[in-house]
This record gives sequence, C-alpha cells and structure tokens, in this order.
Amino acid sequence: MRLSRLELRHFRNLSNQTLELPPEGVALIGDNAQGKSNFLEAIYYLETLRSFRGARDHQMVAFDADVFRVAATLTAHEPRSEGARPSEVAAAFQKRGRKKKVTVDGTETTRMSEGLGHLAAVVFSPVDVELVSGGPAERRRFLDIVLSLNEHGYLSQLQTYRRVLHHRNAALKAGQPAAAVSAWNERLISSGAQVILDRARWIDTHAAAFGAYYARVSNGAGARMTYRPNVSFDRDPDDGVPAGTRVDAEADPQNQTQTEADAADHATIAEAFRAALADARENELRRGVTLVGPHRDDVRLQLVGKDADLDLRDYGSGGQRRTAALALRLIEAETIRERQGRRPLILLDDVFAELDEGRSERILELIDAEETGQVVLTAPKDADVKIRRDVLPRWRIRAGVIEA
Repeated sequence: MRLSRLELRHFRNLSNQTLELPPEGVALIGDNAQGKSNFLEAIYYLETLRSFRGARDHQMVAFDADVFRVAATLTAHEPRSEGARPSEVAAAFQKRGRKKKVTVDGTETTRMSEGLGHLAAVVFSPVDVELVSGGPAERRRFLDIVLSLNEHGYLSQLQTYRRVLHHRNAALKAGQPAAAVSAWNERLISSGAQVILDRARWIDTHAAAFGAYYARVSNGAGARMTYRPNVSFDRDPDDGVPAGTRVDAEADPQNQTQTEADAADHATIAEAFRAALADARENELRRGVTLVGPHRDDVRLQLVGKDADLDLRDYGSGGQRRTAALALRLIEAETIRERQGRRPLILLDDVFAELDEGRSERILELIDAEETGQVVLTAPKDADVKIRRDVLPRWRIRAGVIEA
C-alpha cells in the first residue's frame, strides 16, 4: 500500500487542503517555522494516533478551531491486482470534551487499537536523539510502539498490564491491607510476563542488526543494544532472553513446539516476577507504589570499547547518539518488512542537518539500499534534498500553505 491522498483540516498551522501524493513520495521545501514538521506529524499521527513530537492532541488543533481531522487514502502498489482497493484511515480530535474519533474505510473503530499501523510508517526526526539521551521511559515507549504495531497481542497485554498496575498502585497509595494489594498480583504477573517476553525476543532478534547499522553509519565503530528487564530471570548471557526461548522470524505460530516453548518461557518469567513482588512487598507497602515490573525496564545502548563498553547516554558524543537513534529507526523499518511483509513509508524530518557529511552520506546510502516504499522528507532548500534527489517531486510550504 502507498499513501495516495492526504486530507488536512485545522491541523496545527496547516491550511485546510487535500493533497495527492506521488507514488515515489515528495520533498517538502520551506524555511523554518512554516509547517514542514507539522506535515510529517499529520501523516504519522495516522500511524500511531499520537504525535511523534510528544504533543498532546489538543495542542495540534489550530488556534481558531475546536476540531482537527486528518485522513489518508491508501492505494495498493499494484492497482490491477485482484482484490486491491483504496482504503481510508481518518482521525479527528475535538477539544471540547477531549473526544477522539478514528475511522477505517468510513467505519468508526470500537477500539483505538483498530486504527493503528495502517500506513506502515517510520519517522526519522532530530528529536529521536532523546531515545538515546533520555531516560528509560523514552526507550520503553519506543519498544511499546514498535511491538504494538507489529507483534500480535502485544498491545492488549500492555494495556491489561497498565490497567492492573494502575489499580494496584491506587491500592498501595490508599494504604489498603497487603491482601487487597496482592489480589492484583496474578493479573499483573500474567500480562507483565508476556510484555517482558515480547520485548526480550524483539531485542534478541534485532540486536545484531542494530550493531550492523551503527557500524555502517559510523564507518566501523561498534555499538550494542541489550535488554535490561527490571525483573531478573534465568537468561542467555548475551541478550537477556529466557533460556530456551526460540527466536525464529519464520516460525509457524501454530507450531506446537514453538507454543510449548512460549509457555515455558512465560512461566519462567512469571515465576521470577512473582518472587520479585514477594521480595518487594514490605518496601512497596511503605512507599505506596509498585516497585518491580516491566514499567521499570530499560534498553541499554552502548559503545563497544577495547576494555569496556560505555553507555551512549553518558559517554556518547552528539554524533554517536544520533547514529544510535538512526539505527533504532532502521531496525523499526526492518521489523515492518519482516512482520508485515510491507515496504515502510519513510518520513524524514530534516534529519541530516545535525550529522556530519560522512555520516549523512552513509545513512543516505543505507536508506537507498533498504527495501522501502514512499519517501516523504522535509528540507529548508532544494540543495538539502540528498536522497532520491532526481526522483522526488518538490513541494513548497509557506505559512502552512502547501503548493504541490
């Protein structure tokens, strides 16, 4: 599928218009503060129903409006193929009442999750450096988005975990008896163990690719990605995956052996989680908050050194941290290709402005070499369009008005 039409209504400073996007994508050219990033934000909103810049829904409504609406028409790459048809995904938010509405092919979704992931989009943005420079919550959020869009059942387990965690924390904060708090434990353990298992598997599967992408962009330097779960359990020494976990992208989900291995790994993590909650019981009752579980996980990103690995957050230069963030986005695109069998829509928000020339050239070569779909990028001027420069049509933007 490709993005063939985008409809904008009262989204930030963008004027109300409907745009027909070329099959190859587009380069949007304009000065700073004209709305280039807003344009990519509108597209990506239809992938995740949230801003990649961390804005709240009400902050994206135009100043003089009460509602924004964005809609995308998706068309099959092979229009003549049997059963192919356009598909529309739309999202609207009303400030009054804080109401969000999502429709797929004109039908309102009963759950927000039904509106996720239809564009298969990956956004590369300067703010991605926070994935490396920021705290564990930034990296957990990255994991949760990638897995929610690509791993069947993950979002449901994560939502269950968060809901139970909320109730358990409320019981702790209210000073309820230990028995009332413990009543939430088994549901917390069951959903949390699955969240941990899916995170561990994804990182194990893509750790080597992260290192390879980093090395290619940095011209040979090494970097490592490892999972650091808050709950300690028996695991392989290199990747933090439960002993016996089978990581096989081609595995048949109905395969009985795989199912048995899944159950065994889940049981291993659940038992470790149960023991950790028991150990933390008195401390949790005293502090009034749940202290163990995947809501305290981290992903460690490190530079590979001769004597010891160094944490990129603490010791990486600006260029090294940006390179690591780019590697994370590249394995996100790889995940879409593997799990969905689709070429991802690549959104580039003036991403090379803060990279040195060598890193920029190598990341451009990588993206060109990868199996990607449309590319939609923003740049201050024509000379800054360095990817598919002879292919991408140029659009202009000024004060939110796009000239196609």
